[in-house]
Amino acid sequence: MKILIADDSRVMRQIVVRTLRQAGFGDHDLIEASNGREAFDMAKSENPDLVLSDWNMPEMTGIEVLRQLRASGSDVKFGFVTSESTPEMKDQAQAAGALFFIVKPFSAERFDEVFAPILG
Repeated sequence: MKILIADDSRVMRQIVVRTLRQAGFGDHDLIEASNGREAFDMAKSENPDLVLSDWNMPEMTGIEVLRQLRASGSDVKFGFVTSESTPEMKDQAQAAGALFFIVKPFSAERFDEVFAPILG
């Protein structure tokens, strides 16, 4: 299984990777994107099973990535791992087809709780 981690912070991508490993998902193929445009392009070319995206990124925001993917016909499993969380953001994410919204700081337990039903 392939998981795309999209965040403009290299350190945050490393933290997400470490937390995925702690939660037992480290044996999956983990790939990274450093901005929204790269995330969109990689989601199209790499065909990941799951996209974990930050909300605020250069070139395209996470919600723009999700909307563009859906508009292009992609039904990839998609969710947000972000430091910001407003009811409006959660509503937009859900309306666009996001499966989850994880707020930083997060734990391996939270990842396991969210991803176990999605990844099996």
